[in-house]
Amino acid sequence: MKKELNLKNAFFSFIKNYFVGFCIILLVVITMIYQPRFLSASNLLNIIRQLGPLSIVSLGMSFVIFAGYLDLSVAGTISLVAVVTVSLIEPLGQMGAILAGIVIGTAAGALIGAVVLVVGANRKSEALFISYGMGMAYSALALMYSGGVTQKLGENQKIFEVIGKGGWGILSVSLVIFIVCLIILQILQSMTYIGRSVMLAGGNPVASRLSGIPVNAVVVLVYTLSGLLASIGSVVLVSRVTTASPVIGKTYETNAITAVLIGGTSLKGGNGSVMRTVLGVVLISLMSNCMNLLGISSYMQSVVRGLVLILAIWLDSKRNS
Repeated sequence: MKKELNLKNAFFSFIKNYFVGFCIILLVVITMIYQPRFLSASNLLNIIRQLGPLSIVSLGMSFVIFAGYLDLSVAGTISLVAVVTVSLIEPLGQMGAILAGIVIGTAAGALIGAVVLVVGANRKSEALFISYGMGMAYSALALMYSGGVTQKLGENQKIFEVIGKGGWGILSVSLVIFIVCLIILQILQSMTYIGRSVMLAGGNPVASRLSGIPVNAVVVLVYTLSGLLASIGSVVLVSRVTTASPVIGKTYETNAITAVLIGGTSLKGGNGSVMRTVLGVVLISLMSNCMNLLGISSYMQSVVRGLVLILAIWLDSKRNS
């Protein structure tokens, strides 16, 4: 009995510390065997460029989950920012349009936090559905604003070209943007009062209130941060694909949540690291690239992503049991 218990503890210790890295190595090896062009320079550069939008969005999602919440509005925010940004290029110029889009997306995130407080969502499940409802509203606004039409970036949009295709060898501009965001958020999480407040409020909101931590401000902060990062991710995404569709953000919320959970952050809040979220993003992006190279249908890819999300939740429950 004691031996079985030790084996069980060793198994879950392995899952907690090395599972993501093991999966990444296994995925790379299998794909290399069946599809040698996986290691081609063009494909590796494509993977790096694909990391940009999802990784940035996942960083914002990390802080929401640190606080014990979920943000299902991300897809709608990305879509809304995308169509608004492209439509404003002519009247405001490229930089003006980008800044306007980021401001709108950040405000959209702050609005969700404010609605959660005004409605008095005392349970986190209530806040979850508020973010879902707001995300549906943002998606509808994106469709109405664009008339359901996909907009293309015009020629000579230099700033978008630099963001989407620029770089220095393997170091793309989108990757640099992600690294800057990662450094800032890592410092915010580990070295500031704000970061400690988010983690404490997520771990034990009642004790946090009693100790003087402004839990309501934390709720607004994490949703605002999520909106900001989703907006930056949206600009990077539009720059890469050169189009702005009113449904361009579809699946980003589930992929971001999956990446954060796979990275070891607990759904209960108060636990996790933005650095570990990066590993989850790498695994999700590699999985998508490898399935495309192996010729797996889009329908089956959706099945696999769903199973991975279930696996991430199962691992989270085991880590906290």
